[in-house]
Amino acid sequence: MLPKDPYMLLSVVNTKLRDEYSSLHDLCASLGEDEETLSSRLTAAGFTYDPKQNQFK
Repeated sequence: MLPKDPYMLLSVVNTKLRDEYSSLHDLCASLGEDEETLSSRLTAAGFTYDPKQNQFK
């Protein structure tokens, strides 16, 4: 289960992207999360996904 707090969520997601998954799609598929919902939560906090660097900034 991913954290509700957007900054904790950012930290967990970026760590998993760096260490375990080669894309946001792979991360979401593995965790059973909806990719659009996860992206929307982080976008609402001011972060966007950079697929080239495989992280939210």
